[in-house]
Amino acid sequence: MARIKIVTDSACDFSTKVADEAGITIVPLSIRFGQEEFTDGVDLTTDGFWARCADSAVLPETSAPSPGAFQAAFLAAADEGYDGVICLDLSGGVSATHQSATTAATAVADRIEVVAVDSRSLTMGLGLMALDLADRAAAGATMAELQERIAFLIPRTQVFGVLDTLDHLAKGGRIGGAQKMLGSLLSIKPVVSLVDGMVAEESKQRTRSRSLAYLADKARNAPPLSRLAVSNGAAADLDDFLALVKDVPTEFPLVVTDLGPVVGTHTGPGTIGLSMILAD
Repeated sequence: MARIKIVTDSACDFSTKVADEAGITIVPLSIRFGQEEFTDGVDLTTDGFWARCADSAVLPETSAPSPGAFQAAFLAAADEGYDGVICLDLSGGVSATHQSATTAATAVADRIEVVAVDSRSLTMGLGLMALDLADRAAAGATMAELQERIAFLIPRTQVFGVLDTLDHLAKGGRIGGAQKMLGSLLSIKPVVSLVDGMVAEESKQRTRSRSLAYLADKARNAPPLSRLAVSNGAAADLDDFLALVKDVPTEFPLVVTDLGPVVGTHTGPGTIGLSMILAD
């Protein structure tokens, strides 16, 4: 039976425990506050990131992992006896991470087969797909079967978010189709979604409570769901939102995770994300 390793990047927002239990390798991005640079999850925790956001006069920035960081992860899989690697990457629409992974895959081709895939997603949209692949890899799926599976999952994965502000998206240059919302920031609580791997406007709600209710309805009114996750970006009203979605039926248990520095850099504090995969 082939042994296939699943690799992804830290935009997936996995905790170390979740990644270890699933046998998934995480390649970290870097976060900069002015002249200070940190490696996500190595010398900057999620709690530490949000504390710095609250205290810093400058917005943080992110940078993709180097090809060498991915190459090290791929070679480690070869050394551990894996027959191949599926590397599922943060959307190429918002990051050069997939380019780095693709370069690294070519560099190690003489040691191990690596297929790098642009997930067209981020946060737990990326994370839920990686978990699905890891489950199937553990059950003995081949490289070809896993490639077919991810091609199936990408269009069935949806990501939405409620933001307190669009300042981070606008200043970070990741706002995409949500640009037209800027003129009415003072009067709305924006809801955004991923469209073709880019952040776009989903809805304009007049209050925070309405925006959360709108977000919850995305899960409650969706077709049958396989997986569902909520990402918390230092939001004081997380419990209120969880109460709205706790009874949504899914094949797998609801996953609640902290929104990490990679995505949090661009969405800002107070973000609540909702990621889901439609059932087969």
